[in-house]
Parts: sequence; structure tokens; C-alpha cells
Amino acid sequence: MSEDSLKKRYLYKLSTNLIGLAIGLVTQAIIPRGLGPKLYGDFSFLSNFFTQFVGFFDMGTSIGFYTKLSQRQKDVGIVTFYVSFAIIVSIAVFLLVFSVSFTPYTQKIWPDQLMFFVYLAAIWGIFSWFIQILNQIVDAFGVTVPAEKARIAQKILGVILILGMFFSDRLNLSNFFYYHYVLFIALGFAFCWIMKKHVASFCVSWKISKDQGLAYVKEFYQYSHPLFVYALVGLFVNILDRWLLQVFSGSVQQGFYGLSYQIGAICFLFTSAMTPLITREFSIAYAKQDLTQMAYLFRRYIPLLYGIAAFFSCFISMQAESVAYILGGAKFHDAALAIAIMAFYPIHQTYGQLSGSVFFATGQTGLYRNIGVTFMIIGLPITYFLIAPVDMMGLNAGSTGLAIKMVLIQVVGVNVGLYFISKFLKLSFWKYFVHQIVCVGCLLLLAFLSLEVVDYFQISSNIVINFLINGIIYTISVAALTYFVPALFGLTRKDIRSFFQFLSKDGIRRIER
Repeated sequence: MSEDSLKKRYLYKLSTNLIGLAIGLVTQAIIPRGLGPKLYGDFSFLSNFFTQFVGFFDMGTSIGFYTKLSQRQKDVGIVTFYVSFAIIVSIAVFLLVFSVSFTPYTQKIWPDQLMFFVYLAAIWGIFSWFIQILNQIVDAFGVTVPAEKARIAQKILGVILILGMFFSDRLNLSNFFYYHYVLFIALGFAFCWIMKKHVASFCVSWKISKDQGLAYVKEFYQYSHPLFVYALVGLFVNILDRWLLQVFSGSVQQGFYGLSYQIGAICFLFTSAMTPLITREFSIAYAKQDLTQMAYLFRRYIPLLYGIAAFFSCFISMQAESVAYILGGAKFHDAALAIAIMAFYPIHQTYGQLSGSVFFATGQTGLYRNIGVTFMIIGLPITYFLIAPVDMMGLNAGSTGLAIKMVLIQVVGVNVGLYFISKFLKLSFWKYFVHQIVCVGCLLLLAFLSLEVVDYFQISSNIVINFLINGIIYTISVAALTYFVPALFGLTRKDIRSFFQFLSKDGIRRIER
């Protein structure tokens, strides 16, 4: 794929993500208010549990599937095989939950939760995984434009449904799960229709022979078996993190952490648009053994996307109290500190996702496993120390404590991975490490100064208006800094000029073509 083509696809994804962000902010401002901290915490705890539980059975196979399908787009048999595998896993997950429900351990595994909601969450986890798989298929085949249109349509449907439930006083936990089911099914049908219409290979037979099936089993086993330990430790640690928060701090603190995590996900929205595109390019380049192209892609896009994530995260961190009120209401005031800390999570999540794609594209899953497992194990006692009550040798920091642990482990773990990737691609690790510190430091300073300016002049007493004015001042300041110091975002003056020329020449209409 040419660089212009990659830019076009990213700009289209970015433009639709901006629309999705506006819709998502409306939705996110309603859901915590409608459910309240406790029910929102229950949803956050259960949905995270089954995200991790299904993720264990995935064991990195979905990444392998996406990588291999990107490299072999005419191999429709691999889609048949993987969808069949996903169906078997989904049945196994539900049967395991059903079996546990007849034991006396349900309240120990899911503290203070009704089994009815546990079942709903299990279905939620399965649907969520299938949508992830379908999303990987449409990205691997490069049908970005129609897929993004489908996502926007789904978000519009979602905001209509959530507004209807909120104003009719029907926004409760069970209806909130049903709301997600409707959105998952609608998007799933849309993706299937898009692939049938735009991908010629989907019109051929989906049947595979026994020998083909065994060959796929062997191929996926070789790719994913190093990740079994990673998936097992990840299941244990990630579930235990949230379980400890639930046991020691309760559903309200779970709700505070859930809101901070969701806000972090919003910050990650803009760079996540590029992740599958870059992963696809890494996979294609490595299939050709073109390490020079891989190094170019890394050097070209990783600092830029890191800077974009930092732009949003630093602002949100400085505006944490306003964000907590705008999105959660007065009941979520005590979530402000967790939000301020968790806002930094997407910055290195960007590095983690994009640098991780190099490990997967090159098949270095063993190294990826070793790094991940090491830091997950290190993080577990840190979680306990930060969350446990004082009389149990902890700090009793609740949602704030878990946020600190998540950001700390993310920063250190990602940089260890970055060291090995830099070595593999023959790039300077220290250059990227220093860039991380300088970029975040400059953006935090600008976010702090914009906050001080608005407070000093007392432009308005309205929180929302102040937030918007802060955002405008901050954005103008960052734009000026980027123009004079483009290296902050991994750019050059030539990049900035060509970017504006590209926009003026093409626009969204030409991007679609």
C-alpha cells in the first residue's frame, strides 16, 4: 500500500472517529448518570471479567488470524476455520459459567453479583469477541470506508437507544446489557453484508477439508502456543486486579475506576484507528522480509501517534475534575484523581499496541509472552499493596490505587518491549525514550498554562464552557508548538506542508474514492 493510500484510509478512519467521539461523549455522559456508581461498577466488573475470560481462550489466536489473513487475503479457508474455532470456544465459555452456577463458589468468584447478570455478562463477552473478529476481517481485507460508515450508523443507533432508555427511566443493568446485544448484532450483520458485497473471495465455497483443518490447527498452534502461559497469567492477574478492587473497595470504587478506564479509552480512540492499518502493513512487509520498510513505518508513525495520544491524555489529566462532572455527574466527583492518573494510560497503550504488532507480525510471540508475563506478575503485589486495607498492610487507595498500578506497569513494560523492537529494527531506543518524556512534559505544561489562564481571568462560572475554552486555548498552543517544533510529534516542516496540501487536494470525498 502506498503512503498516500495509508494516509487516506487513516484520515477516513480519523474523520469517522471524530463523529464517533461526539456521539460517544453524549452516550458516556448519560450511562454513568443513569446507572449510578454502583450499577456502573457492577457492569464494569462483570464485563472486564468476561473480556479477560474469553481472552484467555483466544490466547492470541485472533492476532495470529489477523496477521495471517492480512498476508493471505485469498485464503478464505482460514476464515472458515477461525469462525468455527470461535463458535466452539463460545459454547465452552457458556457451559463453564453454567456449570459454576451450580457450585457454592459463585459469590466468591463474582462478589455481590446476581447470577442473572453474570449470564448476561458472559453473553456480552462472547458477542464482543465476535465483533472483534469481524472487525479484524474487514480491516485485513482493506474495506475501511464502508466499515467505518457501518460503525457510525451503529453509534447513531446506540445514542438513540440510550437516550430513549434514559428519558423513559428504563436505563437499568439488564437493559444496558440488552442495549449492547442489539448494537453488536447490528454491526455484525453490517460487516457480513459489506464483506459479501466488496470481497470477491467471500462468494466462493466456505468448506474446508479435514486435511486443511488439521493444517490450520498446526499453523495456529505453532504461532499461539507460546502465548498460552501469557494468556493464563493474564487471565489470573487481570481478573484478580478487579476482583481485589471489588472485594476491598466495593462496586462504587469499581464504578469510579470503570469511568476512568472508559475516559482513557476515549483518548486512545484516535490512535486506535491507525493500529490495524499499521499492523497490516507490518505483516505485509515482514512477509516480504522487508525490514527496511518495517523500520520506516515504525519511525514514521509511532512518534506521531504517541504525540496524538499524549495531546488528548495530558489535557484530560489536567481537566480531570471537570471531566468527572461532565461525564459522570456529581456522584462521580471522587473519581477525579483516578481519571487524572488513568488519562496517561492510553499514551503508552499506543506504543504497546503498535510495537506489539511488530512482535506479532514477525512471529516473536515467545519474547512478547516473556515480557508480558514478567510485568503482570510484578504488578500483582503492587495491586494488593495499593488497594488492600491499612490493617492488611495496604494503602486502601481504591480506584486511584489501581489506576497508579496500571499506568506504572504499562510505562515500564512498554519500554522494555520497545528496547527489543528498536534492536530488531536497528533503531535508536534512547531517541524514542527521550521523545516520550519531552513530548508529555511539553503538553502537560501547555495544559497547565491553559488551565491557569482561564482560572485567572474567570471567564465563566460554567464548568462546560470553561472546559471548552481550556480546550481551545490548549489546542491553539499545541498547534503553534507543533509548527515551530514539529519533531515533538515526529514530524518535519515538510511533513506539515505536505499534510495541508494533501487535505486541500483530496478532502473526504477523494479519500472515499
